[in-house]
Amino acid sequence: MTADTFSGGCQCGAVRFRAGHLGRPSICHCRMCQKAFGSFFGPLVSADIAHLTWTRGKPKLFRSSAKILRGFCEHCGTPLTYQHPNGIELAIGAFDEPEHFEPRVQVNHESRLPWIDHLFEKPARKQALEETDIVSFQHPDHDTEKWPPDDEADAG
Repeated sequence: MTADTFSGGCQCGAVRFRAGHLGRPSICHCRMCQKAFGSFFGPLVSADIAHLTWTRGKPKLFRSSAKILRGFCEHCGTPLTYQHPNGIELAIGAFDEPEHFEPRVQVNHESRLPWIDHLFEKPARKQALEETDIVSFQHPDHDTEKWPPDDEADAG
């Protein structure tokens, strides 16, 4: 477990957190994680609830099963937490620096999509749009004094 502290939050900036004492990064292939993340799997890192602080807003909770609560931003829908009887896990993609959390294990591997083992063998293409054509309204990958900003100068 790492004692370092990392920040993160949702796409729109309504919910932000700071977390330390993070544990095992993983990806979960279960169907509930696929649906909750709207993706092929759910990337999560275990967290110590005593070292998790919500610095702006809090996630809305959805009971996805008898023992599981999933937290998400009620404004933009970003998946944020997976709460189970033994603790909490945070969505890796919600961190400002997700590159620190390379998954070390796959759980519910038997539920993976049949083509997932060959996914990264597919051809890669560059983005079709020019970066200058994209105007992002996403919260930046760092804490901000307030959000949304009053003007574009405050957004960066």
